[in-house]
Amino acid sequence: MAILETLTLTEARNAILRRAFSCVEYAYALIERHARWRYLNGFTCVDEARLLAEAARCDRDLATSATPHALLGLPIAIKDNIDTACLPTGNGTLALHNRVPPQHAPVVARLLAHGALIAGKANLHELAFGVSGNNRVTGAVRNPYDFNRIPGGSSSGSGALVGAGVVPAALGTDTGGSVRIPAALCGAVGLRPTVGRYPSGGVAPISRTRDTVGPIARSVEDIALLDAILSGTGAPTSMPARSASRPVRLAVPRTTFWRGLAPDVDAVANAAVAKLEQAGFECVDLDLNDYPGFFDDEPAVIAMYEFRSSMHAYLVENGYDLSVDDIVANVGSPDVARIARHVTGPDGIGEAAYRTALDRRTRSRAAYRQCLADSGADALVFPTTIATACPIPAGDTMMLNGETASVFSTYIRNTEPGSNAGVPGMTVPAGLTADGLPVGLALDGAAGTDRELIAVALEVERVLGRLPAPDDGFGVEGRLGGVSGLTPCRRAVAVDGAAAELPKPAALAAKPASACTTGEFL
Repeated sequence: MAILETLTLTEARNAILRRAFSCVEYAYALIERHARWRYLNGFTCVDEARLLAEAARCDRDLATSATPHALLGLPIAIKDNIDTACLPTGNGTLALHNRVPPQHAPVVARLLAHGALIAGKANLHELAFGVSGNNRVTGAVRNPYDFNRIPGGSSSGSGALVGAGVVPAALGTDTGGSVRIPAALCGAVGLRPTVGRYPSGGVAPISRTRDTVGPIARSVEDIALLDAILSGTGAPTSMPARSASRPVRLAVPRTTFWRGLAPDVDAVANAAVAKLEQAGFECVDLDLNDYPGFFDDEPAVIAMYEFRSSMHAYLVENGYDLSVDDIVANVGSPDVARIARHVTGPDGIGEAAYRTALDRRTRSRAAYRQCLADSGADALVFPTTIATACPIPAGDTMMLNGETASVFSTYIRNTEPGSNAGVPGMTVPAGLTADGLPVGLALDGAAGTDRELIAVALEVERVLGRLPAPDDGFGVEGRLGGVSGLTPCRRAVAVDGAAAELPKPAALAAKPASACTTGEFL
């Protein structure tokens, strides 16, 4: 039998349905995996006894159901800015630490309605305002391929946990690249859907215009399954297929997205494109400079303007006795504090600049559609990030091609345009560098073409394959010596309510389920 924690979401689902192992055995294997990889600092909160109790309930449901739910018994990590009514949603910041929302976010409710289990809350860059995962409140998240490097962000824990095999899938959020960047740097697959495809409620926001939830998983097939459930469209287990009978055509924007790459990224990404061409893909050059409006010179304006009003609405909806100023005053990460204080202060973005930015966003979305139509391409293809994971920085800078560069600007450079336009974007593993670091290959499509883009990604993945798993987490504790920041909440209460050691799988067969069960908060 394959090692349980190396399975994709779909592989685990199929194995559970054919009774290769039980839901409890699978959950326990992932809990043990987390114990070996705890110095990733991927979770802010876990409730392992609850997880095992709910897995036992799933085993009982499986024994009596003729049509099991599509995600029955599959643990999924939820980014800690997405509301869960059974675990705190802290948004990686002190003011919200240990606050439990009144209800699940709709995206979480949809997963639970299809039988998924909540594995825990995934760590993130504070307030989702960054890309390194170096959170001074909850501690830095680490990259599973090199513990001294960043996992990307802001969905840092989501990417790291999937990349390490601690969970088969996770939910993240993406405003400027926060799903695709950590997925790429941690060797996973990530999808930023067209804005509005998934419900947006119950998510601690940055920008109501640009924010979206997005899944991270180990395979494109997993993403297809999760996308169908999160969007509420189509049969969950039905895979998308391209409508065109011709070979896949990819537009390669070498004069823009491919410039200034770190040499190791350049080598791996170009080798991936060459491999696709050898497999019959058509790869055509495209100069995006021919499309005025494709790039926005001030892409952060919308998010900066909308943060205060969007966060205020979230706090009111959850009934929290907090103001946006309370949130900002208690920010612990210096990089986030500077941004948050600026955008909520008197010198923030004005109404006129905001309206202009919205107009530019509309033009950018139109330019995406036009360039793909003119080239006859199914998607744009380019490196997801221009550099591999950098060492965890003490400040806000890194070395890129021999020069000092902004960490934030470096990693969002290729993901920001699609985020600004609100179009769907995916990242799939392109390969590993000579140093063993993952490189992601991005695929961007036109707005509303999410299933078609996933179908293209399925064909890309068939050629490029999946990355080898990182080395096992044994021995990490001795090398790192601990994680700074708040102590993650660990609710290891036995299922009957008494404090206890985690029970072994056989001891759970007859135990009742606890909170956060399928459909309980729908």
